[in-house]
Amino acid sequence: MTLDAVQGVVDAAFRHLRSRCEVDGKLDSELLDAHQLASYELAFCAAELGAARAAVRHAAAVAGDSLVAALARLYCAEAIQGTRARLEARAEDYGLARAQIGAAFDADAVQAQRREALAADSIARIGQELVARGALPAGHLDEDKEIIRRTFARFAAENVAPLAQEIHRRDLDIPDAILKPAAELGLFGVSIPQRYGGLQPDDHDDVLSMIVATEELSHASLGAAGSLVTRPEIVARALLAGGTEEQRAYWLPRLAAGETLCAVSITEPDYGSDVASMKLRASRVPGGWQLDGAKTWCTFGGRAELVLVLARTNPEPALGHRGLSLFLVEKPAFSGHAFEHVQPQGGRLVGKAIATIGYRGMHSYDLFFERLFVPDTALVGGAQGEGRGFYFTMSGFSGGRIQTAARAVGVMQAAYEAGVRYASGRKVFGAAVADYQLSQVKIARMAAWLQAARQFTYAVARLMEQGKGQMEASLVKLFACRAAEWLSRESMQLHGGMGYAEESDVSRLFVDARVLSIFEGAEETLALKVIARDLIARA
Repeated sequence: MTLDAVQGVVDAAFRHLRSRCEVDGKLDSELLDAHQLASYELAFCAAELGAARAAVRHAAAVAGDSLVAALARLYCAEAIQGTRARLEARAEDYGLARAQIGAAFDADAVQAQRREALAADSIARIGQELVARGALPAGHLDEDKEIIRRTFARFAAENVAPLAQEIHRRDLDIPDAILKPAAELGLFGVSIPQRYGGLQPDDHDDVLSMIVATEELSHASLGAAGSLVTRPEIVARALLAGGTEEQRAYWLPRLAAGETLCAVSITEPDYGSDVASMKLRASRVPGGWQLDGAKTWCTFGGRAELVLVLARTNPEPALGHRGLSLFLVEKPAFSGHAFEHVQPQGGRLVGKAIATIGYRGMHSYDLFFERLFVPDTALVGGAQGEGRGFYFTMSGFSGGRIQTAARAVGVMQAAYEAGVRYASGRKVFGAAVADYQLSQVKIARMAAWLQAARQFTYAVARLMEQGKGQMEASLVKLFACRAAEWLSRESMQLHGGMGYAEESDVSRLFVDARVLSIFEGAEETLALKVIARDLIARA
């Protein structure tokens, strides 16, 4: 199989990096950092090949749809082409001989497949068929998941889409017109077990349902709906991983019902994805703890009435992540772009929204803690949870990453639809934009990458339901978020000047897509510290 041969060369490159980065049988962080570019590029090779395998499996499962197969062939050809370019660009860094690369990529069968799939006429014909159909081939979910998809699609179309552009352009709070029906639908409980009032089965994880719901919400608006599930999902996973039963029984039903809105505060001004270096202090005081310091990028921090805060309970620098603990910080809900919460005993929490080019509606805040008191009951896990906050946080991160891939797919779907719709109706030089070969090629490529991203996300979700796939969640986030950024740009190009106008939906989709590769684990951190490190260690 073509993909197996290509994967073999990528695996050889990972093995070479391991040989260059090991000291006494263990990976050395300084040596890994000396090979950052090679590791970064190789992580993308792994991500794009992972998406290719998912696309191939999907095409085989729905063998009756020739368009699905054509899209899979197109995506695979482009992924293989891109992998070869990365490997050849720095073959010496990977310890690969040119002949070794050529043996995998230049076989007659491989060349024939790529020539056919990448021929301009072949790609344009796919674009023509997509325009004629008017919609992408279905994702082929089972009936239960299809019901969930339709339910959340209807909610998003009726409650979110009509408000999305106004919320974005005026940088408004998410209104109750979205939040109240979302709570009634059970949206906030998608990731919370049924025994605590949520929608998750008690006896197994149903990650795919969360993914499908998130995708449909993000299709309507990333900032006004697509991330509503994320924060309760992260808080719930942290509580399920390390909270006391009293904490779970008190908070999870409130989160599931939407009675309490929540936020997560991890990032600090000087430390982004470097969680282990966090400095916000939690000092013991009678009856509880006192929080002092700053956090940043706390999304939904104003409206939230509960904030999950990672703080340093042991100041010893050598402890690193082992000196961190999680706290459940209660506060009043505030609307607008700034707030100040003053406790009777004088503690303060001040928040100021960060002006952003996109992802508007939830608002992300700088937070300043000054002698803010939290009781002993706020420490996640109680006394047993002290020093274990990092591990509880990690329990929620993998879910946040696979969910971000779903958010990317939703944005991609909306951008694809907007591009095809506009290109079909807009005429230039006497013909519709969609009638030109280059437009047809753009549409076909957009659809191929979108299909690959969706099926890769679904595949990883199913893997996570089996208790696996933690690294793969990072892999699919890396892939889908970069793809969403590119696809939304292509859709904007199909719109021409109107794509750059704020009144067009695609301008919002374009700036929203840009944040996906930054939050829930920045692209570079995922590629270097999670994906490449893990795959090098496995090699």
